[in-house]
Order: sequence, then C-alpha cells, then structure tokens
Amino acid sequence: MTSFTADAALAAELVELRRRLHGHPEVGLHLPRTQAALLEAIDGLGLEITTGRELTSITAVLRGGRPGPVVLLRSDMDGLPVTEATGLPFASVEGTMHACGHDLHMAGLVGAARMLAARRDELPGTVVFMFQPGEEGFAGARYMIDEGVLEAAGEAPVAAYAIHVDCVTPYGTAVTRPGPIMASASAMRVRVEGTGGHAAYPQNAIDPVPVAAEIVLAVQAFAARRIPAIDPAVISVTRLASDSAASNVLAASVELEANIRTLSPAALDLIRSELPRLVTAIGEAHGCTMTVEFIDSYPVTVNDPTETGRVFEVLDARYGDRAVRLPEPGMASEDFAYVLERVPGALVFLGVQADGATAPMHSPGAMFDDSLLGDHAALLAELAWTRLAESAAE
Repeated sequence: MTSFTADAALAAELVELRRRLHGHPEVGLHLPRTQAALLEAIDGLGLEITTGRELTSITAVLRGGRPGPVVLLRSDMDGLPVTEATGLPFASVEGTMHACGHDLHMAGLVGAARMLAARRDELPGTVVFMFQPGEEGFAGARYMIDEGVLEAAGEAPVAAYAIHVDCVTPYGTAVTRPGPIMASASAMRVRVEGTGGHAAYPQNAIDPVPVAAEIVLAVQAFAARRIPAIDPAVISVTRLASDSAASNVLAASVELEANIRTLSPAALDLIRSELPRLVTAIGEAHGCTMTVEFIDSYPVTVNDPTETGRVFEVLDARYGDRAVRLPEPGMASEDFAYVLERVPGALVFLGVQADGATAPMHSPGAMFDDSLLGDHAALLAELAWTRLAESAAE
C-alpha cells in the first residue's frame, strides 16, 4: 500500500489557505471569491479544469501516467449565514461563517491534488477533484452531476470518497461505517388560514393560532407513534409565525415549517403520505383552509459496503485504534448522498476538535483545529491511489 505524508511546507501552505478561506465565507451556489482562491491554489498542476454554468463549481481532472480507472474526490465550498463568535484572529467578520468545516475540506482537497500531481507519472489512472458549492441546503452536488462531473474524465468513476471534519469527534480519530451513515432531509410547509378578528370576540372568528398549536403537538408526536423505534426518524417544527401585528388582533393565518430526517425509504414514504393528511384534517376540522407542501431534499447518505471495507484497510494502517467503526448513523444530512447514489464510495469523518472547544458545528462558536490538514490531504490522496492501484493490479 502506497502511503502519503504531507511535508511541513505543504502543511503550512494548506493552513494558510484554510485561514484565508475562513475569513471570507460565501453562502449558496454562487461563491466567486472562493472559486477564484481555489483556482489560484491549483494553478500550475496540469489539471483539466472546468467551471460550472449554474454554480461556481470547479471540476479538475488529473490524468496519471499509467492506465487505470477513475476515482472521484469531493470537497464542498460554502459557508453558513452565521455570525462568527470564536474570537480567532482569522475569524470572519462578514456575517457568514465556515461553521461546518468546509474551509478545511477545500484546503484538504487542494493538498490531495498537489500530492497526487507530484506523482503523476506513477499514478495508475485518473482522479477527478470535485469542488462543489451549495452543500448547505442548495443541492450543489446534484447541480454538478447534471452538469457532467461524473463524466468529466470520459468514463464513470469506479469509486468516490469525501472527508468531513468534525469538531466534537476526538482529535485525530477517523470514523465511518458501511451502509447508511447520514439521514435524508425533507421539509413540510404548512399554512393555516382562518378569518382574523377582534381578540375580545374569538367566537366571531376562526382563530388559526390554537389550531396551529394543535398541529405542532401532532407533528412532534407523529414519529414516536407511527414509525417503528428501530427505524429512526426525527421530525422537528422549526418555524412558527402568525400574521397578527397587534396583541388585540386575531391572526388571519399562521405558517409553520417542519424539518424531517429519516434513514429508510419506508419511513420517508409513510411520513410523506400520512403527515400532510393528518395536518390537513386537523385544520379543516376547525374550519381552517389548509395549504400543505411536502419538499423532498437530500437522500440518505449510504456508504457502499465494499468501498467502506477498502477505506478501513487504509484507515487501520494510518490510524490504528483511532480508526473507529461508527455503530449507528447520524441524523444530519449530506448532499454527497447524490454522488453515492450513482457511484460506490464512502464518506469519512475526521476528528479535528480544537483544544478546549465544546461548541457544535453550525454554531457561532464552532472551532476546528487545522493542524491535521496535512494528514487530511494525505488521506484523500491515499484513498484515491490505493483504489486505482487495486484496479490496475486486477
């Protein structure tokens, strides 16, 4: 097995790149400054580079000097609309934040590209580097697939890998599992319309507020009473607002939104068909007019068992007892799921918990230790190389 190690100079460059990216996060599908910084970082490596049409993505193809298949490595690029409160000297002051570690993902993939390009002549195949915007709810991976990232090298990848850093997993620990590793994400938007009226005379109106309260309780109880406990599902009401602007005015309408996480198609199908029906029935029983919209988003992220076995061979050799088999999936979601629906592969979590840090990801205080960036890059390079070499040897 070929092992990769980032030298001190490369590791320092990756830390500098990460901190520069961290200071200027961009949100969504259009990240022009981030794209420009990454294009500069991979310039001169002899990659075949294309950029997105509908989003500021980057697809970079490295063709090795020896024949072999194609492997894809992926990084997301976008930040979150969170105001940073870490106090770091390189913290963002723009009202946006890399609170999910995507700045480390980008720097790590740049490092992998540099390490593999330096050994291009020996490389037994082709590597596609996928830099994608819009992971945080914008389905950037789906856009890139539609624009041809999986065909960028002229043939489909035989495997796809990604690393996601984690600021609460113990430092230096690599974690993954075969099968489902992250949940699907969906949403349900509900509008409850009454009549409005005077707060002193509710009997003369249809008040949607208590109806919405009843709906909230029913939604929160639905998973516990309709989905088997061995098939995890989480339904959370995350937004609730009426159109009343005064304390003596009954609302004419209330809007609410629920976030839905599942790990199986059966659970999602049941929720999709029955929860809107339940919500509608509650509202109509009270005389309200109901509008219910169910919005499918990211699918379940499923690691291919065979590819995960290959990944663990690499992780065990690199990390020893710090390579951990995750006993159960998490209920957060990842749009790398779209890639893994088309290409066998695996998502790996790397613990980069900063010393003394306790804030979770997506929070204003989330902090990530970037001293493992060299190792992050080397792991990506080694995963790609090992998979290519195995196919070349067959």
